[in-house]
Amino acid sequence: MRHRIAAVSASALLVLAGSAGVAQAAPDSLYAPSALVLTVAQGDEQAATVVRASTLSCAPTAQGTHPDPEGACAALAATSGSLDRLLAAPAPDRLCPLHYDPITVSAVGVWQGERVSWQHTFSNTCAMSVTLGGNDVFAF
Repeated sequence: MRHRIAAVSASALLVLAGSAGVAQAAPDSLYAPSALVLTVAQGDEQAATVVRASTLSCAPTAQGTHPDPEGACAALAATSGSLDRLLAAPAPDRLCPLHYDPITVSAVGVWQGERVSWQHTFSNTCAMSVTLGGNDVFAF
């Protein structure tokens, strides 16, 4: 009986010691990852050809191939993870031609640890410029 109790106790200690090491493991970073591939494509979602692309990483510092990573990261942070919030109502004093020459923007990757797969199609580049306003996310 003593041997059985000793064996069970030893097994319990080994399990506790093994789980204690896992519980105390430190994360690689204090920041949730935020890294995106941004694209601008000619065409709609079904038949778009990428004409420009840029990478953007925002945590712990803004970096990537984007020409203004700090501005783009600030604009994305202002959306709180909802990229639809980048879309503003076009200013009534800005008129765009009514021709259809679609352009699609997309963001794919991870934002604050959450997977992102977002895209939006505009009727033309003027509509894209007016709707995205002054944010720096797709200005590359």
